Amino acid sequence: MEVKTNEAKRPAAALNPLKFRAAIYNNMDSEDIGFSNYSYWKSTLRTFFKNKAVVALVALVTGMIVMSFMYPIFSTVDPNKVSMLPLEWNLRPSAEHWFGTDTLGRDIWARAWYGCRNSFLLGFCIACSDVGFGMIAGALWGYNKKIDPFMIELYNIMTNIPSTVYMVLLAYIMNTSYITLFVSMASRGWIVEARFFRNRILSIRDSEYNIASQCLGTPMRRIATRNIIPHIVSLIIMEAALCIPYSIGSEVFMGFVGVGMPVDAITLGNIVNQGRASFTLHPYQMLLPTVILCTITVAFYVIGNKFADASDPRNHV
Repeated sequence: MEVKTNEAKRPAAALNPLKFRAAIYNNMDSEDIGFSNYSYWKSTLRTFFKNKAVVALVALVTGMIVMSFMYPIFSTVDPNKVSMLPLEWNLRPSAEHWFGTDTLGRDIWARAWYGCRNSFLLGFCIACSDVGFGMIAGALWGYNKKIDPFMIELYNIMTNIPSTVYMVLLAYIMNTSYITLFVSMASRGWIVEARFFRNRILSIRDSEYNIASQCLGTPMRRIATRNIIPHIVSLIIMEAALCIPYSIGSEVFMGFVGVGMPVDAITLGNIVNQGRASFTLHPYQMLLPTVILCTITVAFYVIGNKFADASDPRNHV
């Protein structure tokens, strides 16, 4: 105990004046502020593309989208051409027909890419509609407290109706077509997206900068477009990426229950549904298009979730 007491009383070593000197006051330098070269989008993209599996999935999805839109332009194969020769019916995959032919002699490879194009177009349209209207409605819903009771009741009414019953009833009322499928999914999906964005906006509605904007008399439209929407851009991209496989999967399901697209329409749902009829004798007619469908849905799902993780600033380095 005495040794420790003596050490505590020992004077500290003298500071080296060459290493420690008083700073010289400069009036110009005092006006400078600290800054950082941090960029939210650069950090988000860097974190997102850091994963090699994500890069591979993005390249795969991009290639499939380009292929689905370019193949019908440059291909000379008619996907609706019916062969009158029974020898060309139900051919197995070969160098001439990569996915084989169906029960009418139509090339499944060509029909698969035509179907991808139509399914992608339908998915993109539904994603833009759901996320676009849902974002606007969610911004108004989350920022304007007066419409909150009405929107909550509307959400409860629309979501308590089973989606399958709702889509099947519209299909019977309006007949099967692209417009029917679009209306049945878009008229219901926007309220779900609106609820999602509303919950996000509630967390930033009462922030200090929004309160200051209100005190300064800033219009609500400018607050929504400048103070709120930029904070949820990453969520918009994520929801759009997740909405595309959901739309394609719904189209396939509607085809399975017989109220999807018309029979002559070339979509992944119709191709899979037509291959199901001959699955026992010719399983490739259903399995190969299903592989494309599963690849699209899983890839979009993984990309959407990984982008959501990358958009979180806590994951930025």
